[in-house]
Amino acid sequence: TALADTTMPSRIPLHAFCCVLLPWAFTTFHQALGNPAPHPGPHYLLLPIHEVIHSRRGATATLPCVLGTSPPSYKVRWSKVEPGELRETIILITNGLHARGYGHLGGRASMRRGHRLDASLVIKNVRLEDEGRYRCELINGIEDESVALTLRLEGVVFPYQPSRGRYQFNYFEAKQACEEQDGRLATYSQLYQAWTEGLDWCNAGWLLEGSVRYPVLNARAPCGGHGRPGIRSYGPRDRSRDRYDAFCFTSALAGQVFFVPGRLTLSEAHAACRRRGAVVAKVGHLYAAWKFLGLDRCDGGWLADGSVRFPITTPRPRCGGLPDPGVRSFGFPRPQQAAYGTYCYAEK
Repeated sequence: TALADTTMPSRIPLHAFCCVLLPWAFTTFHQALGNPAPHPGPHYLLLPIHEVIHSRRGATATLPCVLGTSPPSYKVRWSKVEPGELRETIILITNGLHARGYGHLGGRASMRRGHRLDASLVIKNVRLEDEGRYRCELINGIEDESVALTLRLEGVVFPYQPSRGRYQFNYFEAKQACEEQDGRLATYSQLYQAWTEGLDWCNAGWLLEGSVRYPVLNARAPCGGHGRPGIRSYGPRDRSRDRYDAFCFTSALAGQVFFVPGRLTLSEAHAACRRRGAVVAKVGHLYAAWKFLGLDRCDGGWLADGSVRFPITTPRPRCGGLPDPGVRSFGFPRPQQAAYGTYCYAEK
């Protein structure tokens, strides 16, 4: 009797079979159609296909933000996430009909308006400080949504120290020094990219996020030891008290760099450029001309900061002696030393 009580019936009634089978079949059918479950709520913004947008200084960049459908009432707010700071800067707010710009980007930022669901942001005359992370946020009063994109500029990173020697800058002085040389403090991602492209430098420098690092390709005793190559880090430092070099970043030029030969002092170099409707080039100008325009000269020339440098695209034995391309430096000679030509920069 005990065995009979625990044995399943030999037949299942038809109505019970349907109650089990039909819900399973309905779920399986919808999974096959790519609809495994009801949508949890309204989601209006479409995810961007590419989250990183590449551009150059002086170009026009478009950051895509598109609605899949339009809510009854909404606003779209574009903002920029400031690196190293826990804040966002509002750039533009639109209700789909009218838009208002804010901050330093306000005059160069506008909506694309390719169609009625287009909330994409257009930035004209892209500047170095425009690189970074942006947020497109839909505000409809019920469920706010946002997508994030990154604007990345093609450029070149260069280490920089003043005539006084190495490790002279606190964070704020390093930031100012880069801006004076037609650049801005590099980010970690920019330094990492430069390292993959061959930047090998033993002196530590400030980055935009406030950290201090240096890139090593050829690990050696005077440069942090014989460990693995990579980006060596000093970690976060006191921005006011600690002093290091700077890693600067610059992008494509709006003008051109050219060389004036001669045996000039620094003041004569300034005069020679002025006669040609130009100014003595900054360090960032020379690096950008080397990187983007292929400037290649063996001649040392004065730059605006009082240093003497020359750019090499095709390394050769009698042109600096180093095997890799780059911008070579003679340091900071006496300004009265009449021994060099000059590199001039002229706007187009």
